[in-house]
Amino acid sequence: MNLNCGFVGLPNVGKSTLFNALSKNNIAAENYPFCTIEPNTGIVEVPDERLNNLTKIFNPKRKIHNTVEFIDIAGLVKNAHQGEGLGNKFLSQIRSVNVIIQVVRFFNDENITHVENRFDPIEDMEIINTELILADIKTVEKSLEKNVKLIKANKPEGKLAEVILTSLLEHMDNGFAARSFKRNSKEDPVIKNLFLLTDKPMIYVANIGERSIDIELFEEAVSIADKNKSSLIKINGKLESEMADFNDEEKNLMLKDYGIKESGLDTLIKEAYKTLGLETFFTCGEKEVRAWTMKKGSQAVEAAGEIHTDFSTKFIKAEIYSYQDAMNNKEKINELKTMGLVKMVGRDYIMQEGDIAYFIKGQ
Repeated sequence: MNLNCGFVGLPNVGKSTLFNALSKNNIAAENYPFCTIEPNTGIVEVPDERLNNLTKIFNPKRKIHNTVEFIDIAGLVKNAHQGEGLGNKFLSQIRSVNVIIQVVRFFNDENITHVENRFDPIEDMEIINTELILADIKTVEKSLEKNVKLIKANKPEGKLAEVILTSLLEHMDNGFAARSFKRNSKEDPVIKNLFLLTDKPMIYVANIGERSIDIELFEEAVSIADKNKSSLIKINGKLESEMADFNDEEKNLMLKDYGIKESGLDTLIKEAYKTLGLETFFTCGEKEVRAWTMKKGSQAVEAAGEIHTDFSTKFIKAEIYSYQDAMNNKEKINELKTMGLVKMVGRDYIMQEGDIAYFIKGQ
């Protein structure tokens, strides 16, 4: 399962600097608006200590991490929905990502230009949110116009769409994102087919500086995130940039000095997995030890399909054991079956976080 995250935000909020640090890509991050025009991409390995531990047990020829694709999209400005700045080009780039990462400037640095010539992270959040909602309102209005033909033709799907989209339009006119609009299983496809920007999951990243953050300001930002059915995390972009070329030991020492538990990359990826409802399973053997991404609640046959469609269509059964059982029996890893720790499961088995699987398929 491919996971891609699009970085968005006003110009000069530290978006590209943070992207560079997390993806270790050396792209332009200059102090002027629209430095990023074409979206830059970086493929990042998902840090997972479990994979390293399993590699020590199986000693495979190769180790393969899950990956995340980060996409650095051009800065958004007020009235982008009307074509200001990079306008529609920016908005179209957002449609391709699984989750939107909105970077918000929580550091005050007079040496770095702000496109609005002021420091106000709450207003910055509102500008981005408003632009995305206004762009979606246009999309819904166009859909309602096209839907008139279905209603005239007395098509039942036309009447259903009119009711749902009219309610959705009212919801967004009140300043709410589409992702917070309540809908049932029959109504959901009508909205999903529009590929609305604000129906995508969003994570706010407060790009903080070295000075202590204003608690009241941050709590207000949390309220905005809650209103938009999103989460808010803190990352020190400047610190991440300084650590970009450090080895793991050096990074850990620096994080300890700052009193930070984990790197910004770890924090962001964990939040992305949580937001999208993703989990990890492993396949282990002499050739390779590999981490795979699956949707939470996936059946064994669906997890098998993440490896190859053949494993899904020709699925017979799967042998499953837990990561913890593997760690508890490192020296007896080949004896787990005789110890009764390996389950033989069918296609409907619900995969668990950290499961180690061996899928068996027919000819």
